[in-house]
Order: sequence, then structure tokens, then C-alpha cells
Amino acid sequence: MSYFPAMIRLEGKRVLLVGGGAIAAEKLEKVLEFTREITVVALELSPEVERMAREAGLPLHQRAYRPGEALEYDLVIVATDTVELHRQIFEETRSSRVLVNSVDDTAYCDFIFPSFVKRGDLVVAFSTSGASPAFAKQIRRWFESRLPEGVEGFLSEMKALRKELPKGKERMRKFEEMVQEFFRRHF
Repeated sequence: MSYFPAMIRLEGKRVLLVGGGAIAAEKLEKVLEFTREITVVALELSPEVERMAREAGLPLHQRAYRPGEALEYDLVIVATDTVELHRQIFEETRSSRVLVNSVDDTAYCDFIFPSFVKRGDLVVAFSTSGASPAFAKQIRRWFESRLPEGVEGFLSEMKALRKELPKGKERMRKFEEMVQEFFRRHF
């Protein structure tokens, strides 16, 4: 079954990253684009994870995961080579509202990481529901290479106008015209 696409506001949500290797570094880099409320727990830390955590001011605990610890968080990313730990954390959270991602193990995932493009407020995600992350990555690259310069500025302008103009059909018409003009100029 495919995963439901959803954009989640991470503001105010506590995120736990279990693991400190290369894959954990990839996941940390992605999540840091959306929040700084991340705690890292790992026995061993790659230089990349250590650097990113230090630069972002994240709590960093060089130790083993403690049973039940995931229940203190809203979102948990398990990026280790230990399948048993992935299973344990997933099972611990089943009676809670904690969402779990077990890297490369969809059997223990409530959500997966899509390949995504982020340009300011524009976020476009690509997923194959785990069938082929390589395909999702390639189509993301293709799409990203076709995005015109100036998307961030245009969306900032639209965001400001949404606050200024009163809701209604006139505002909707104006926004539609502005978007069509942007597309005519850039695509």
C-alpha cells in the first residue's frame, strides 16, 4: 500500500534521532531544514553528525538508546544497522501517538522520507512508497533542474499579499493571474 502524502509542521514537535552514522547524517541534514528541536542519541558519532548537531545547538547524547525513551518524543527516526533496535522502538510506540521512521526498514515505519526539493516556502516531495528511492531521487533531480530562479521571491510576495488583501473571489482572481503570469515568464 502507498504512503499518504502529508506535510507536517514540526514546530513544537520533539524529534529523536537514534544513530550517528552516515545514514543518520543524511536524515539529520534533511530534518534540520524544518526544525531544530532534535535530540541525537548514538553510541558512535560520525564527524558529520557531530558537526551538524554542534552547529545547530542540538542535544547530543553519546550512549545507547534507553528502552521507552522514544515515548518522550513526537517523531522518532531510527538510523542504525541494528534491526532488533528498529523493531523494539517501533513496538514501544504502538500504543502511543509517536510516529517512527526506521531507515531502510518499511516494516517498522509509520512514515518514510521522500526525496524533496525545498526552495523557500516551496516544498515538493517525490516518493515511490519505498519501491525505489533511487527513482524518487532521480525524478527529484529532473524536476529541480527545471525550476526557474526567483521562485522563493515570488512566493514571498504572494505570502505578503495573502496577509494584505481581504479574502474573497477578487483575491483569488488576482492570485490566479499572478501565478499564470509567473508561469508564462518562466516556463
